[in-house]
Amino acid sequence: MKYVVFGIAMVFLIQFVYMEAVADTSSEENFQVIPDEAIRLRILANSNSEADQELKREVRDQVNAEVTEWVEELTSIDEARKIIQNRLPEIEAIVAETVGDQPYTVDFGEVEFPDKVYDNYVYPGGTYEAILITIGEGQGDNWWCVLFPPLCFVDFANGTTVLEHDTEGESVEEEEEVEVKFFLWEWLKKIFKV
Repeated sequence: MKYVVFGIAMVFLIQFVYMEAVADTSSEENFQVIPDEAIRLRILANSNSEADQELKREVRDQVNAEVTEWVEELTSIDEARKIIQNRLPEIEAIVAETVGDQPYTVDFGEVEFPDKVYDNYVYPGGTYEAILITIGEGQGDNWWCVLFPPLCFVDFANGTTVLEHDTEGESVEEEEEVEVKFFLWEWLKKIFKV
């Protein structure tokens, strides 16, 4: 009986090690690193009301579509910086048209970002070069991505803010702790009173 239990335990151990190795490999393949020389886009909603969050998403879609076209073929951050700086009035016009009567600001420069967890990776908070669009009071949840090089297809917005150094007015989500149990292991523990 000891050999059967030992054999079953070995099969589970091998299977567990294999599953961990496969999970690590697949997550590494999908991981997107933000380069040191990058220009981000951060949009702060007026509030967390559904209407304000929807307006934030509309601004995001309009601005991101336009700026991505400008920088998609560029290979130099200096070129991207120059184009964005020169076309800032166009971004302001897009925001003005999208938000209507809402007050807003559009700034380009050093912007504070909170730490963010996305999948299993932490994107460290800090001050980064970015376009900052603040709608109304800017007290709602934010959305951000990397404009140059174009990484806005990566949905950083669904990450979790982990520090509150720049989260005034933003919700800080907590991940639920999950307990994993294996039926066979629990059964064997009951049988052998382990």
